[in-house]
Amino acid sequence: MSDPRETFRGLLAERGIAVTERQLEQFEIYYRELVEWNEKMNLTGITEKEQVYIKHFYDSISLSFFHPLDDVRSIADIGSGAGFPSIPLKIAFPHLRVTIVDSLQKRIGFLRHLVERLGVNDVDCVHARAEDAARLEAHRDRYDVVTARAVARLNVLSEFCLPFVRPQGVFIAMKGSDPGEELKEAAFAFKELGGAVESDFAFELPMEQSGRHVIVVRKTKATPGKYPRKPGVPLKMPLLGAR
Repeated sequence: MSDPRETFRGLLAERGIAVTERQLEQFEIYYRELVEWNEKMNLTGITEKEQVYIKHFYDSISLSFFHPLDDVRSIADIGSGAGFPSIPLKIAFPHLRVTIVDSLQKRIGFLRHLVERLGVNDVDCVHARAEDAARLEAHRDRYDVVTARAVARLNVLSEFCLPFVRPQGVFIAMKGSDPGEELKEAAFAFKELGGAVESDFAFELPMEQSGRHVIVVRKTKATPGKYPRKPGVPLKMPLLGAR
């Protein structure tokens, strides 16, 4: 059986991303820590090694296939869970300054431990609801790229994420199945929050051929100060516009 790490390295090389031995070692540390901590708390339903390397690590890095990160300085990951996509991106692109926002203290505890074990710098793990963090001067309108991976529907996700994006920066949503209906549903939210859809890239994960979409939303104007609304409101009352 082939080594998942070498398969992973080869697949990234096909996309023009070279991974050093040190970076491979960091991904291996990540895998071991994820499996170990998953026995104590629910971080992921995927623990088989080959699946983690493809469905978590490769899938996370796929963002960079469609939005090059060489000139990106700062990235925020909203509702990161076990660190996807931001930690794999940080390993692959060490120059990134990463901020992770998650509402569960246990997950933030795992991520802080993981960052220490990986030996990476410029990663800030913030325990907060997105709706609260986005109102702080330290985070609002600050980031070149803001991303989230399958956290909520796009009309909700955009209210969580766009307030963090600097003017002319991008919000990148990582989705599984075809998001056509979600994009239509979110049209009002994007307009209201100051975003405009720039691209919707479709691809398939290698080996298992499951569909993925990377949606790039450019922040074209400032998000109005009334957004995001109070914690819980975006999920209960998504921005839908006139029906």
